[in-house]
This record gives sequence, C-alpha cells and structure tokens, in this order.
Amino acid sequence: MSVQPVQSVPSAKSSNAHRAATVLSVLGGLACFWFGLTFLLTPETAASGFGIPSWPDGQAAGYFGVKAARDFANGAVILTLLALGRRRSLAWVMALVAIVPFGDAIAVLTHGGTYAAALGIHAATGVVVLLTAGLLFLTSGREAARGSAGS
Repeated sequence: MSVQPVQSVPSAKSSNAHRAATVLSVLGGLACFWFGLTFLLTPETAASGFGIPSWPDGQAAGYFGVKAARDFANGAVILTLLALGRRRSLAWVMALVAIVPFGDAIAVLTHGGTYAAALGIHAATGVVVLLTAGLLFLTSGREAARGSAGS
C-alpha cells in the first residue's frame, strides 16, 4: 500500500495574500500602461505630474517617447507574466522593476524637484512594487515547492 502525500489546503491568510498580490500586480501593470499612454498622447500634462519643475522642449522632448516606451514595456511584462501564471518569475521582475521608481525619485531630487514629489510619488511607488514582489514570493513559494518550475 502506498502512502499518498497530504495536500495542504491554503489558509485564508495565504489566500488573501495571493489575492492582494494579484490585485497589486494588475494595478501596477495597468498603471504602467496608463503612464506610458499619457506620456505618449499628452506629454506636457503627464510631465507636470512627474515632479521635475522644468522639462525639456524641442528635440529634447523626444525623451517623453522614451519614458512612454519604458512604461509600456514594464506593463506588458507584468501583465503577461501574470496572465501566464508565472508568479515566481513575476516576483523577480517586480523586484527588479522597483529600480525604476527609485531611480525616478533620484532624478526628481537631482533636477530641482521637491522631496514631496520624490518621496510621495516615486519612492512610495517603489515601496508598493517591492511589497507586491514580496507578496508574490510569499504566495508563489508553494507553487515552486510543488514542482511548478518557473512559476
């Protein structure tokens, strides 16, 4: 007679963490798309909310397209990994993507922006992204333990 392993039932606490990680990931991916879209379609409006007081114009305004492409790419990666159920991979991506808002906070501080904008917009976003990564790591650990390679 063979012994079958007992399958654990996820607790309400881990289920809530899983749900929170999913919601934060979706919101993060959609926010990236939104920021990319606004920097592409209405760069002047989007730029004013970024936190740096004087923005480039003329040829230098081409950097708005660079920011839009960066944001679209980040959003696409986040939502694609989530849709494919690759939560463990998404956790790593979110941990790495957190570099972006912290880098933005440094850019704001070193280019005449306020501490309020740097910390309240960008650093706070970085913290939320790291929190999301942590929740994804926490809730994808069971998947990795079951042998779902790469999830």
